[in-house]
Amino acid sequence: MNLTEAIANRRSVRSYTAQKVDKDAIDKLLHAAVQAPSASNTQPWSFVVIQDAALLKEYSDRSKSLLLSMIDLENSPHKKYRDMLSNPAFNIFYTAGTLIAIYAKPMGRHSYGDCCLSAQNLMLAAHGLGLGTCWIGFAGTLLDTPAMKEELRVPVEYSLVAPIIVGYPQGRIPQLTHDNPEILFWKE
Repeated sequence: MNLTEAIANRRSVRSYTAQKVDKDAIDKLLHAAVQAPSASNTQPWSFVVIQDAALLKEYSDRSKSLLLSMIDLENSPHKKYRDMLSNPAFNIFYTAGTLIAIYAKPMGRHSYGDCCLSAQNLMLAAHGLGLGTCWIGFAGTLLDTPAMKEELRVPVEYSLVAPIIVGYPQGRIPQLTHDNPEILFWKE
């Protein structure tokens, strides 16, 4: 598969087999992630890798509880997810066996964007290895708290950017269509 095909065919995966992603594959993903460009080559990314199913389930439950406690706040973006988050069977990590969280070191105003580039590299590399990924926005609220950072040994001044699950896809991944680029200005 060439890079253009990988970009066109990579999809967010929300259904995984029980097969564990081995350390060699995780190392390849992390190596791909750190090849991303960064402003002035600051390389502001750092990583947390969790492959403990019980711990991921606990973090899912804690995330759901935290989000539900905030749902009634004015302008909560999660109101439409109340039923899903209230369902004890719903796992925000979709029972994927691996979570890779990318944190940004405070190294200037471009750290967040640089870590997003790192995340894209990781997701494309995973696709190339036959793995599925999904950026889990629901995990952000919990994983960026000072208490959680302390638990994960993440310096408090680092900021969570990308909580990405990784695993072997189960079943067929539906194809999506994308809109054509909206070009606001083009001068030749």
